[in-house]
Amino acid sequence: MILYFDLQLFSEEKTEQPTSKKIRDARNKGQVVQSKELSSAVALLTVFVAFYAFSGYIVSEVFNFYYLCMNLIDETDQFFTTAGVQAFLNETLLFILKMSLPALGVALVSGVLMSYIQVGFLFTTETIKPKLEKINPAKGFKNMFSSRALVELLKSVLKAIFIVYISFTYLQDHLFELITTLELGIGQTIQVLWSLVFGMILRSALFLFVIAIFDFAFKRWKNNKDLMMTKQEIKDEYKQSEGDPQLKSRIKQKQRQMAMSRMMQEVPKADVVITNPTHFAVALKYDASVGDAPVVVAKGQDLVAQNIKAVATENEVPIVENKPLAQTLYKDVKIGAFIPQELYEAVAEVLAYVYTLKKDA
Repeated sequence: MILYFDLQLFSEEKTEQPTSKKIRDARNKGQVVQSKELSSAVALLTVFVAFYAFSGYIVSEVFNFYYLCMNLIDETDQFFTTAGVQAFLNETLLFILKMSLPALGVALVSGVLMSYIQVGFLFTTETIKPKLEKINPAKGFKNMFSSRALVELLKSVLKAIFIVYISFTYLQDHLFELITTLELGIGQTIQVLWSLVFGMILRSALFLFVIAIFDFAFKRWKNNKDLMMTKQEIKDEYKQSEGDPQLKSRIKQKQRQMAMSRMMQEVPKADVVITNPTHFAVALKYDASVGDAPVVVAKGQDLVAQNIKAVATENEVPIVENKPLAQTLYKDVKIGAFIPQELYEAVAEVLAYVYTLKKDA
């Protein structure tokens, strides 16, 4: 006998889109979509755009530093003294700062801005928590030769090859300009070389930017795929967020029982129980020190009404039959509330009748 099983019944395939709670929990743990390549490409692009925009200032500073160095070298007697060397080092450090700090500032701002655009504001300590698996040599060795690491290595090699190719073809197209620098002065040579370098780096940065966009799209797709959920996970999350329906039902039942018990404890304190006589029962209590009108201390229908009447009988609380009044009180007045003004007269008649019975007794 051959038995056939539908393996899909036993599978836990993640076919459902992640819920907002799953995405929020993953984000709090630091699992977000962020492409470092996109940030690097934008930083590189903005830095060289800034360099090009301030090329006049840069060239001017380079010439100033060049002439300063020449003047210091010409003054041989002063240059080889402690003061001369110190002056040269100070000017060199100042020149380096003038050239590097603006570039570093632009790179920092663009990097932070791109991180904010990709991730938004996020502060979490989950990613820096110490974990034993992070210092596990076996796992570290495994990660070094994982498919993800090989893909990243292949991607880096291909990028390097394409950048070299882009740079080579660009210089090949501008080879004549490069050769003509041999006949130009120092100023014109710097301008031509700067233009060639900027064009070459600009094309490389644009290439990296395009690659980074695809990388970001892939990582976003991969992150969404990793967060996919099974139908059972959806059900479990709903139970955790909304509560187990069976547990909630038991809690509500317990609450109803406690409320019923408290209500029944008030019946012996009532002045009268008004019935219709079988379906409804409403217990009233009047205390002039509390309010100007009687209060509904208990009410019920069918079985609850029978229990109210039983407790009232045991505690010698008068029971008065008044169908219209019992129905109105049950439907319109909540437990613990004063009776409405339109029922004052009808309830007063009942209470007067009860007080008369007590006097006669």
